[in-house]
Amino acid sequence: MKKVLLLITTESNKKLAKKNAKLLIKNKLAACVSIKNSQSFYKWENKIKETKELEITIKSKPKLKNDLIAFLQKNSSYNVPQILCKTFDSELLYFKWFNKVI
Repeated sequence: MKKVLLLITTESNKKLAKKNAKLLIKNKLAACVSIKNSQSFYKWENKIKETKELEITIKSKPKLKNDLIAFLQKNSSYNVPQILCKTFDSELLYFKWFNKVI
């Protein structure tokens, strides 16, 4: 098995989420980006908030983690963007495709 980085973030703006997804792929920072609708509950400035947002899953190489974090901190609509990272083992056929595109 080979290693793949999954980075999960969120975005409030659908247009920006799509733009960033395309830029990540175009700039070879990601092999694939998935965007899905989400309902989030969280505490912000001492109040419980409920927000519709987009959950974004980015599939990339572990060595690109710092570049991805810098990209998201620069391009997110949030002051404090959610950035969660974990490395997973990948099935070989997926990993072969993954390495061709990134």
